[in-house]
Amino acid sequence: MIAVAEEYAAPEILDHIWVYDDGIVKGMIHIENEEIRELYVDYFFQNQGVGAELIEFAKREFHVRFLWALEKNSDAIRFYERHGFHRTDAKKFEEGTTEYLILLER
Repeated sequence: MIAVAEEYAAPEILDHIWVYDDGIVKGMIHIENEEIRELYVDYFFQNQGVGAELIEFAKREFHVRFLWALEKNSDAIRFYERHGFHRTDAKKFEEGTTEYLILLER
């Protein structure tokens, strides 16, 4: 847990993170170059359009082209597909797990 906190404490990573905040922080997106590296919406605010606003912001402002998603996370994959991403044949192991990540592009 400390390693994760230390990662976000580095000032340079904060240059690539945007937060959805309408008085309450509800989600965040981490964008590097043309890749969405992370998209997170707090469980209590899911299905309220927060993730959609974050991903559309990334497409509009940063022209993101791709992201990696857990192959078994079919809900996330459907969400990304609704926002113009499609599966490719590329896959890789998620570091430290036995799970695959798949590449989605738009």
